[in-house]
Amino acid sequence: MAHLLIVDDEHSICELLEISFRKEGHKVETATSGEAAKRQLASRIFDIVVSDICMPDMDGVELLRYCKETAPDTTFILITGVPTIDTAIAAVNFGADRYVIKGDRLLDELRPAVRQVTENLALKKEAGYLRRELRRLTGLDHMIGTSPKMRVIFELIENIAPQPSRVLITGESGTGKELVARAIHENSNRAKQPFITINCGAFPETLLESELFGYMKGAFTGANENRRGLFHAAHGGTLFMDEIGNMSVTMQVKLYRVLQEGKVRPIGSTEETEVDVRVIAATNKNLEKEIAEGRFREDLYYRLNVIPIHLPPLRERREDIPLLAREFLGRFAKSMGKKIDGIEPEAMRLLEVYEWPGNVRELENTIERAVALESGSRISAESLPDRVRNHSQASVPHASHNGDGGSLPDEGLNLEEHIQQIERSYLLAALERSGGVRTQAAGLLRMSYRSFRHYAKKYGV
Repeated sequence: MAHLLIVDDEHSICELLEISFRKEGHKVETATSGEAAKRQLASRIFDIVVSDICMPDMDGVELLRYCKETAPDTTFILITGVPTIDTAIAAVNFGADRYVIKGDRLLDELRPAVRQVTENLALKKEAGYLRRELRRLTGLDHMIGTSPKMRVIFELIENIAPQPSRVLITGESGTGKELVARAIHENSNRAKQPFITINCGAFPETLLESELFGYMKGAFTGANENRRGLFHAAHGGTLFMDEIGNMSVTMQVKLYRVLQEGKVRPIGSTEETEVDVRVIAATNKNLEKEIAEGRFREDLYYRLNVIPIHLPPLRERREDIPLLAREFLGRFAKSMGKKIDGIEPEAMRLLEVYEWPGNVRELENTIERAVALESGSRISAESLPDRVRNHSQASVPHASHNGDGGSLPDEGLNLEEHIQQIERSYLLAALERSGGVRTQAAGLLRMSYRSFRHYAKKYGV
């Protein structure tokens, strides 16, 4: 439904239109003079203004001019009981969206006009939903993984998506926190409403406030028109606030108030507007540590952290690397028009033992680079970056000559994970040498076929 402002110096007209449009579910405000309407426009954001032309203090054309300067996205409908060619021309020249004659058919003329504006607003939201759905169906926002940790997350998303509860997603950069937020939104009853994202670390404090809450014309230097904030834009849908840990303490106070009261006040406005928004926040910081050190408010943390989701780094779900690599390969090969249909075993082994400090995002960029450089039909080790090719040798401690068992890196290592990497790399090497024949690969490793099959299943080979 739309937010309307009815402007007419005749109280009976204001009352008639207010009652009629409220019955249809619209939110309606009224003003009985042009000056009163200007004050309303300076403090609130409206979808539609319906204004009389002939008013004693300010005519409707002058109000139209003010509205188009202050709130250019607002639809303006002029009504008049004394139609003239001059007023009609002025209405068109100053950007009136409709020109309606007062009389017995006033409501009959206004209802379809308001309905059309409302439908256009709904279509804009629907178009946004269709674009998001297309991205999901074509795989661009599709989450991939079969590892136990990811299966737990998928199940959690399915369970919490229908709920209105806020979610806090934690994890290293590049692990796919926005994909989780999108998946929650797309599986909720808000899926056809907007999914709006903002990186809280990308804006200085004053600009972040105007982005989130909007502002009124003249609120600060450069505020030349009324502008809705992202909370208004996400009304009915989901607002994903990435890097929430980088938000200043002052902004944290303002965000807490919005989450507590469900109301937003644009900068420069004296009026608050209720918003229905599900907030999903994300951070790569340890917020409990940030609280202890005075950089993050504890009350806001508990407002956001209703349902926590922690995304594991890629090095802790290595069995998903082949799936992700092949997904990225198919995408980039298609977009670049290259006939590359696979990844050589040695190249895959290198991908699987690399630590991936940049996580899934780094893997995606690596595969894109490899596709761009590869001249054959399969990604080879030579197409991978030096850091990936050299990591395999650098990460395996060399045996010492004094029989102490091995040299330990200065920073130490995760022994269990390291041994698993070595076992997996030998499985892949044996398969490569045997041309993929498992019985021969088992023989090369001096193990039974049954044991080989067990380890292959364990490591997703």
